Amino acid sequence: MLKLFFLQIASKRSLRNIEKSLLSQSLNHLTMSRPQASVNHPTDLSRPSVEVGSSRIVYPEARKDGKMEEMLHEYRIKDVYRWLEDPDSEETKSFVDAQNSISQPFLERSEEWESFNAKLTKIWNFPKYGCPSHHGDYYYYFKNTGLQNQSVLMQQTTLEAPEVVFLDPNSLSADGTTALSQKTFSEDGAYMAYGLSDSGSDWNKIRIRKAKERTDFPETLEKVKFSNVSWTKDNKGFFYGRYSDQDGKTDGSETKQNENQKLYYHRVGESQAQDTLIAEFPEHPSWRFQTDVSDCGNYLILSISHTVRDNMLYYADLKPEEPITGKLEVKPIVDKFEADYDYITNEGSRMYFHTNKDAPNYRVVVIDFTNPGEDQWTTLLAEHEKDVLEWAKCVNEDKLMVCYNSDVKHILQARELHTGNLIRQFGLDIGSVNGISGKRKYSEIFYGFSSFLTPGTIFHYDFAKPVEKPKVLREISLNLEGFNREDYSVEQVFYKSADDTRIPMFIIQRRRDAVVPRPCLLYGYGGFNHSLMPSFGITSLMFMDTFDGVLAFPNLRGGGEYGIEWHNGGRLFNKQNVFNDFQAAAEYLTQNNYTTKDRLAIQGASNGGLLVGACINQRPDLFGAAVAQVGVMDMLRFHKFTIGHAWCSDYGNPNEKEHFANLFKYSPLHNVHIPLNPNQEYPSTLILTADHDDRVSPLHSLKFAAALQEAVRYSEYQLNPILLRVYTKAGHGAGKPTKMRINEATDIITFYKKTLNVDKVNL
Repeated sequence: MLKLFFLQIASKRSLRNIEKSLLSQSLNHLTMSRPQASVNHPTDLSRPSVEVGSSRIVYPEARKDGKMEEMLHEYRIKDVYRWLEDPDSEETKSFVDAQNSISQPFLERSEEWESFNAKLTKIWNFPKYGCPSHHGDYYYYFKNTGLQNQSVLMQQTTLEAPEVVFLDPNSLSADGTTALSQKTFSEDGAYMAYGLSDSGSDWNKIRIRKAKERTDFPETLEKVKFSNVSWTKDNKGFFYGRYSDQDGKTDGSETKQNENQKLYYHRVGESQAQDTLIAEFPEHPSWRFQTDVSDCGNYLILSISHTVRDNMLYYADLKPEEPITGKLEVKPIVDKFEADYDYITNEGSRMYFHTNKDAPNYRVVVIDFTNPGEDQWTTLLAEHEKDVLEWAKCVNEDKLMVCYNSDVKHILQARELHTGNLIRQFGLDIGSVNGISGKRKYSEIFYGFSSFLTPGTIFHYDFAKPVEKPKVLREISLNLEGFNREDYSVEQVFYKSADDTRIPMFIIQRRRDAVVPRPCLLYGYGGFNHSLMPSFGITSLMFMDTFDGVLAFPNLRGGGEYGIEWHNGGRLFNKQNVFNDFQAAAEYLTQNNYTTKDRLAIQGASNGGLLVGACINQRPDLFGAAVAQVGVMDMLRFHKFTIGHAWCSDYGNPNEKEHFANLFKYSPLHNVHIPLNPNQEYPSTLILTADHDDRVSPLHSLKFAAALQEAVRYSEYQLNPILLRVYTKAGHGAGKPTKMRINEATDIITFYKKTLNVDKVNL
């Protein structure tokens, strides 16, 4: 499928006001305490189904619980589908079964599905590689021969030596639903701590593998979530975070909030019960930790966050010669949530950080832990006036690899650690750096590059040989007969949004003499400071090749393409800007003859699913089809489930009156309307979710689908289908096995074929 852009809760490096008329047309699952107009239903109530071709879809009747009513900030909310928040109830399971009994036949039991699946499988079947990394006596890299459900971690003694399998996740489950979700090697490379995730859940089980023997120690660490692993330099153990107080299920199907993460130290070879509690903050249950052991080994650096932006900095002194037996004294360096700080490296007490403090486009600062006052900080690499400094990494003793985002294209440079002076720039085409590895103690680096039309190229460069240019270690080749990327064009345009802000957008299509309307796939995200960079997607290529289609990727506000100011322009009370930007992209594509409404599909996942849900409510007249994947749809209750409370930094806190009022204006669930004329007809809509998604709980999609289907049930103007597909043994997207990815992509392509105006199909 197209790239899924997930809400990166764990990463430290890492939703025009809605017209009052729509509120007056809202369903009886939501009412306001203020005076409102009555809901007028179409006169023809004898047609409770939607006709699609020769098929007639009869939507399941979802029970409406009229007793579920509460007053929230002067709004009387009737949440009639709240019972769908319980994933374990028989009624919810029956609702899901009833929805799948409609969507599966529509999508999967057709000649189109079989043909598309066969073509996608063929396209997908090419070798894929990740960037090598050097640890101790070995090199490691991920490899997938083509259709393996999970990529395999390979091991080599040299880059030319025979490869051996170091860890094969495919051997851990018959259906490929156990994924290798993280890995971190000890300083000497003797051990690898790795996380396993089942069915796409964010929960991890940590194991430890011996590099030489390729066998595991007996212990397994449970209840680990949103945590990295930081080894002490003596290679005896590591720091990690876990939710030790979490009760009930921890398999990804639960909805309980994740609170009270605690930091532990684990010693290799011991049981988890013997782990040492290092730090906890019971007075702040939403705080989460990411840790770094400094390069010198004398400091533990804690990055503490409670949302998905801004972190505090604490540290603790480590004494490598003394065992860790109890809580460490943690001392604050930054004790306010007002900026991002990412540890890069250090020289003694002088710590290098990548930060946006007083620098919306980011800079590199040096903080001396012996004199950490902000007035004592020094700037090594100043903020660029236009380009965004995305990350920095120390390699080869005194080199700083830095990556800039310049008008949604990556620039990769090497700079001198002590002065920030430029050493060399690595030539890149229009695209993105999709992986890099290197360490201070090694002179070599590896980095990967991809673009809309290039699956991937992996480069190797050695600073010990500065005269030599980066070498291509591997070039990943696509298995699509007749495909030549020279036959396609990549165009970046800038269009105006509702407030005249210039928004960049990439348009990819087959080269032709004149622009003519074609099926077009418009994909968006717009949130959480995430940049939608040029990257390769098999489903997007399938769309272009099969339908002679056009791809459009607008870089909406709310993302990080132009720094924190761009992010701020699309979050909290500015969230409507994101929807306006996306709708303006659709208007640009139709006005400039790239496509027409009946050929235009929109798609988004997670925060992008919210984008799709809000836009089909606000401007259903713009789109022919819509696919909303694992979307955040209930903006009044998102903060009550799993890690949803962390998203308040982008959406606002529904517990606060002003934010509640703003969220109410665009919440997809609460702005569903009954089509009262042809312009209000919803586009053909496919809502996708999964039963083990513990990032954005499936309850969002279930409630939204129930409300939509109820709204269109008796509308004489709604002929387009509204479908909900719920996948099993799958989560938010990460770790999904290849076979499941291909089948989901087939569902989406089949949906587009059956709902868009497609002139011809190339199989």
